[in-house]
Amino acid sequence: MTASTASTASTATIAPIGSLLVANRGEIACRVFRTCRELGIRTVAVFSDADEDALHVRTADAGVRLPGAAPADTYLRGDLIVEAALAAGADAVHPGYGFLSENAGFARAVLDAGLTWVGPSPEAIEAMASKTRAKHLMGLKPLTEISEITEADLPVLVKAAAGGGGRGMRIVRELAALDAGTTAARAEALSAFGDDEVFVEPYLEGGRHVEVQLLADTHGTVWTLGTRDCSLQRRHQKVVEEAPAPGLSDDLTDELYALAVRAARAVDYTGAGTVEFLVADGRAHFLEMNTRLQVEHPVTEAVFGLDLVALQLRVAEGHALDRFPPRPRGHAVEARLYAEDPARGWAPGTGTLHRLAVPEGVRLDTGYADGDEVGVHYDALLAKVVAHGETRAEAVRRLAGALERAEVHGPVTNRDLLVRSLRHEEFSGGRMDTGFYDRHAAALTVPAVDPYAPLAAALADGVGRSRFGAGGWRNVPSQPQVKRYRVAGEEREVRYRYRRDGVTVEGDDEVRVVRVGAREVVLEVGGVRRRYPVARYGDGGDDVCVYVGGTRLAPVSRFPEAVVERAPGSLLAPMPGTVVRVADGVRVGARVEAGQALLWLEAMKMEHRVAAPASGTVEILHAVPGQQVGVGALLAVVREE
Repeated sequence: MTASTASTASTATIAPIGSLLVANRGEIACRVFRTCRELGIRTVAVFSDADEDALHVRTADAGVRLPGAAPADTYLRGDLIVEAALAAGADAVHPGYGFLSENAGFARAVLDAGLTWVGPSPEAIEAMASKTRAKHLMGLKPLTEISEITEADLPVLVKAAAGGGGRGMRIVRELAALDAGTTAARAEALSAFGDDEVFVEPYLEGGRHVEVQLLADTHGTVWTLGTRDCSLQRRHQKVVEEAPAPGLSDDLTDELYALAVRAARAVDYTGAGTVEFLVADGRAHFLEMNTRLQVEHPVTEAVFGLDLVALQLRVAEGHALDRFPPRPRGHAVEARLYAEDPARGWAPGTGTLHRLAVPEGVRLDTGYADGDEVGVHYDALLAKVVAHGETRAEAVRRLAGALERAEVHGPVTNRDLLVRSLRHEEFSGGRMDTGFYDRHAAALTVPAVDPYAPLAAALADGVGRSRFGAGGWRNVPSQPQVKRYRVAGEEREVRYRYRRDGVTVEGDDEVRVVRVGAREVVLEVGGVRRRYPVARYGDGGDDVCVYVGGTRLAPVSRFPEAVVERAPGSLLAPMPGTVVRVADGVRVGARVEAGQALLWLEAMKMEHRVAAPASGTVEILHAVPGQQVGVGALLAVVREE
């Protein structure tokens, strides 16, 4: 934590912001609106047709539909957003993160319209939002020409020059894969940020992703608000973040602060920003400066006791920061809860989010409420869960426990991965790096199912279905009750009987049924009693799902369903999405090799590669660029040879 003050010309104080439009959606829009409500600022939401009934729209004082554009592109239309702000009578615009948050042209358009821009100047964004220009500004030379790369440079990271959030990035370890990696990075960057510029930089194995939070005013004061560690990443997207970064020496921390302030002063920066580094072998390597609020800002807020959004607004109004920031206290950890299915290669999930709740004592930032639909058009992030403690161990334990007890009823999520990651000895010991999931993902994603979850589901389901009630009994011998559930990809069968002395479970003499209710079952196993909360959703048929604690179960019908036969070698869409491109040379009759990329789907702003299951000939090709497909749609058939 430091403060740096320089003598600069003071900007005239802007009139207090009375009405704010957030040029964003979901969790960050809801987050900004929360602060605005506390400050008495009126709020304006913008929304695509797909977001018409989204939580950020429902919680704003006013909302403006953005017409014409496809849902995935709507929030990239700066012209429509400025028109919306003027139409709604807003006097300021907050960009959130992602979309246009680091677009200098959009910032300039907001200012040209006479509105207050809650962020750095367009010139600062222009200098730093492009990672290639930022590196030049810091005296570094990125590799931008593909032709410059040689075997000696590998491995390298192909990276979008604009934006962030892990999009538009590919690790390349072989020269033969460079062109394909570059093409994929360009396409993803264009879709996410409207800019397909990419560059190449060395990929450092075993490094840690460490960043410094900055806050600067228009009067020459720059605060450094501690460090954050964001090393736990999958597909270049941060999964777990914490503040402060553990295990850094005082000298290295001071160096990080000095480099961050240097970057801010180089562009006369104002507002909230983050300077990111890769720390390897005790050295700091500058990565980029994000000229916006970060997704992980809550951990800094928890440690410093600040509201960074409120401070952004004060800076935008022209207020001066105090000379020094408050002193930090304790440790904070954040986990990102994504709708994604490890059994389907972490494909993003969609569907109804029936219930999302966490225990008291932790912070939940989300863009969803119970009953909302998780669609295909945007990021798979459901929520961020944040815990604070006096020590790192206390914060980590609190967060892991809260996630384990959270009610997450809806699309499959990465919740189990998060809990296991937090409890992994490498993370708890502060020895993690950006290769953590490369080493441990397989072990951390093995399904773990309580063996008594199907029994609890079956007993709760029986309440009210029988005239014998929850603990009813028969005077005569009865046939066993038989129920089947699909859980973690496997089918489990439960058999039990109602008897004069209660319920007995066939095949398990250790378990005793203590109490049965529609929403809770109490079982005793080996003398230990455990409560099993049960929730059931759906009216019948395929839409029924049951949750027992954190386990999701699907009832299996007694009557077999008709099976749709598919030709061998059929490639089915693993998720709903859009076909963005088909590989060059892939057509009916073309010869392909096992593992060869045939086409790419885009879902939630991420590209997903669909490869040939075996070597053979393309017999059917239904996929065409721009086509919308649902889960299970037939994309192609490769006849094995």
